[in-house]
Amino acid sequence: MNDSTLELGQAAIGTWSGGRFLHFGEAITEERLEALVTPGEGISTVITADAYGTGEADRLLGQALSGMPRDDYRLVGAIGHDFYNAERDGPKGFPRFTSADLRGPGDYAGYLEMATEKQLERLGVDRLDLLLLHNPDRTGYTSEVVWDAMASLREKGLTGGIGVAPGPANGFTLDVIDCFERFGDRLDWAMIILNPFEPWPGTYVLDAAASNDIGVLTRVVDYGGLFWDILRPGAMLGKTDHRGYRPDGWIEAGVDKLDRIRPIAARHGLSLMQLACQWNLAHPAVKCVAPTLIQEIGPAARPIEELRAELAALPQQIRLSREDVEEIAAIGDNRGSMALKGASPVFEGDERPDCWPISAQLEQLAERHGINPDEDLVKV
Repeated sequence: MNDSTLELGQAAIGTWSGGRFLHFGEAITEERLEALVTPGEGISTVITADAYGTGEADRLLGQALSGMPRDDYRLVGAIGHDFYNAERDGPKGFPRFTSADLRGPGDYAGYLEMATEKQLERLGVDRLDLLLLHNPDRTGYTSEVVWDAMASLREKGLTGGIGVAPGPANGFTLDVIDCFERFGDRLDWAMIILNPFEPWPGTYVLDAAASNDIGVLTRVVDYGGLFWDILRPGAMLGKTDHRGYRPDGWIEAGVDKLDRIRPIAARHGLSLMQLACQWNLAHPAVKCVAPTLIQEIGPAARPIEELRAELAALPQQIRLSREDVEEIAAIGDNRGSMALKGASPVFEGDERPDCWPISAQLEQLAERHGINPDEDLVKV
């Protein structure tokens, strides 16, 4: 049952910001991050995931929320990686709770309720406004047992709404659409990667979200921080900065694209980051944007507090015309720029938690939605 009354506001901040739990830029102090994620001053929605710092991000956010009236903010949580019963597998992180090595379907509901209650305890609240299934594997996208259990958490009052958050890398296109079609009567929200320089493949899922009355929350709106207009060729990235996985030359190419869209931003009185947010929000299914706030390295970097203020000043009214949206999309076209995760037409070998072959059912789904996996979902 979609909760049409569940609104998150147009902009949100996630505890992944500030580099303290997901390593990018300069890791800011706990005090600065707590202030950054405290609701107020134009931003009332905050997002966290239990896997960030194995609960430490939840605890920090709980400190920021302590003493605030519960109705003064919107709180989004995410669960799905089992760090309670499993060991971390290096850079792969903790296994999904649906791993057959951990439990079978009969124990899914018990785990999800436990993980939700643990997250609420760390946050110091009795309910979430939205609970996302974080980075599901193939089972997470397709299991009725999983989504019955997620819906039961809403029925028990632990959360106002439920949704799916694919990742952490880009892709999962057919899997997300399939999840919408299977469980659209239960889903309220989905969180996907989308920004003007990465319209592919995220835009493929927007029509399916809209037709199933599922609100879309978008992350990586900043395109690795580029839309904050700080990064320049030769920028210093830390050794553990995950942006190092982007292809060589991405900053140089991105700066060139930024220069091409600056006149559009100036014409509408928007910063480049605000332009990116408005471009996302111009798509009817997109209801909320959550860019990453990064304290870049070096003395010339803007303080992260300035970035928060810039996001908070995002105009409510969409200033971009349809022609603007299309022009920006043409400039940022990234089709075929990377290998995608999830169901893939080029997958080989044994199924992994983040990659698997396309089933016959998904091939039929792709055809219904006008997607040719061999052309539309592959790196060129």
